[in-house]
Amino acid sequence: MKSTQLRNPRRRTLLKAAAGFGGIGLGGSLLSLDALAQGSPKTTINLQLGWLPGNNQIGEVVAKQLGYYAQEGLDVQIQPGGPNIDGVAIVASGRFEAGQLASSPSLMLAVSQDIPVKCFASGLQQHPYTFFSLKKKPVNTPKDMAGKKVGIQPTGVVLLRALLAKNNIPESAVEIIPIGADMSPLLTGQVDVVTGWQTNVTALKPLGPERVDLRLWDAGVRLYALPYYATVKTIQTRSDVLEKFLRATARGYAYANANRDSAADLLVKEYPNLERNDEKVGIDAMMKYAFNDLTRADGWGTMDPGVWQDQISLYSQLGQFSKRTPKLEEVMTLDILKATRDARLKA
Repeated sequence: MKSTQLRNPRRRTLLKAAAGFGGIGLGGSLLSLDALAQGSPKTTINLQLGWLPGNNQIGEVVAKQLGYYAQEGLDVQIQPGGPNIDGVAIVASGRFEAGQLASSPSLMLAVSQDIPVKCFASGLQQHPYTFFSLKKKPVNTPKDMAGKKVGIQPTGVVLLRALLAKNNIPESAVEIIPIGADMSPLLTGQVDVVTGWQTNVTALKPLGPERVDLRLWDAGVRLYALPYYATVKTIQTRSDVLEKFLRATARGYAYANANRDSAADLLVKEYPNLERNDEKVGIDAMMKYAFNDLTRADGWGTMDPGVWQDQISLYSQLGQFSKRTPKLEEVMTLDILKATRDARLKA
């Protein structure tokens, strides 16, 4: 298996980090043609997602609805992803100015194929990817995986392999059973373990109080979720615009964290197809991942280079980089975060 992306089962889409982008153009102004035509001073940023918008975009939606982007002179357009949309290719081509992936491995896999993109901030501090079991046959620790039937989506197999490798458990100790995003195989006893995002509260409802969680992060596999990225050229030449975006988005997240009911209302106003009560519970779950001791010290969106290096080394060990192992400085930068630190702490 060459690559994987951690996916939120609720908004499933695989962003394909295809090779061969070394020659694509990285040009393209951050000022849209529409803005120029209307004489507007606002700078447009198109944020390309890898999924259909929902509570993962709570910070951006709040920043948009409350005018935080407008105060920075920005017009932020959230571009939905989907199964047939290669968001990395769109951003790398210069068509859109920035993007957000579900999971950090997708970014380093893209860079390993010489696609010139780089992460400049992370929406969540830890990845919510979790192995779920039931109390009658609990998996509380990685060692409990031995002898279990693990129901998992094909793109998640490498994550199970990473957990096993990190904890010196032979792959032969578990039985892998391919399943979809449905939790029913666990409830019917077909498997002992299923996987998903801990923040996806709607999908997890059927498991009820019998649910037992083993987070990938707690098992020693430390990945980031909802990383923001742009092309190397954009980061080098338009850092001021990315700084404005990050300052306003940090304010959006801070407001959502302090005013969750109001944030849920704003989210449903932006996306009327969403169920307000479910999204409110989802926001509560997300905020546990968006804010922690690191964000108290360095502000929302911060990243630890050590976490990035650990995952690069682990994926290299697992043979996931078919072309080459990327260097840390190719995958991520702290420049935008450093330039906005004080503002993000005050957000």
